[in-house]
Amino acid sequence: MRFLLAPFISCLVAFSAQAAGDPPRTPVPPLVAVPSLDVERYMGTWYEIAKYPNRFQRQCVADTRAEYSQMPDGRVRVINRCRLESGEFESADGVARLVGGTGSPKLEVRFAPAWLSFIPAVWGDYWVIDIDDAYRLVAVSEPKRDYLWVLSRTPTVDPARYAALLGRLGAMGFDLDRLETTPQGNGLAPVR
Repeated sequence: MRFLLAPFISCLVAFSAQAAGDPPRTPVPPLVAVPSLDVERYMGTWYEIAKYPNRFQRQCVADTRAEYSQMPDGRVRVINRCRLESGEFESADGVARLVGGTGSPKLEVRFAPAWLSFIPAVWGDYWVIDIDDAYRLVAVSEPKRDYLWVLSRTPTVDPARYAALLGRLGAMGFDLDRLETTPQGNGLAPVR
C-alpha cells in the first residue's frame, strides 16, 4: 500500500527545513479552508489534474483518481488509485473523518490499519481550500502548504477555469512552479 494520494498523510513525511543561505521566505498568512463543505455532494470520483510532487506518489505515472463514499457511521471511505509504469493499477484504501461539525471543510484521513487509529500521527490533514459552486473542480491542501492537489470530476479541465483556480492558489501563497500535471487516459494532458 505504497500509493497514498492526498495530504492526509502529510504527517508521515518529514518536514523540510530552510537550507542555509536561502533567502528568507516571505511570510504568508495562515491557510484558510472554504467556509463549508457539503460532504454528500463531495462524494464520488475525483481525477487528479495536478499536484505538488511527493514521495508517496513517485510510482504513479498517470490516471490518478480518488473515490469517496459515505459510510453508515458518518466517516468517508477513500480509495486512491493510479497507473504504474508497468500499466498495472495500484490502490490504497483509507478512511476520512470530519474535523469540526457537519459542513466542515477540514477532514483527517488515515491509510494505516484501523487498530492504529488511536495514534494521532496516522491521521493527516485534508483541507478543501477551493471548490467551485458546482463541485466540479477542487483544490486540497493542509495548513503548512507542503502538499497540494487539484482535482476534477472529469479527466480534463477547461483551461480558463484551471487558470482562474491557479490564480487563486497563487494568491493563497502556493508556489505554482512546483505543480506538475497528471496525465489522464492514454497519456493525454489533463487541461484541454
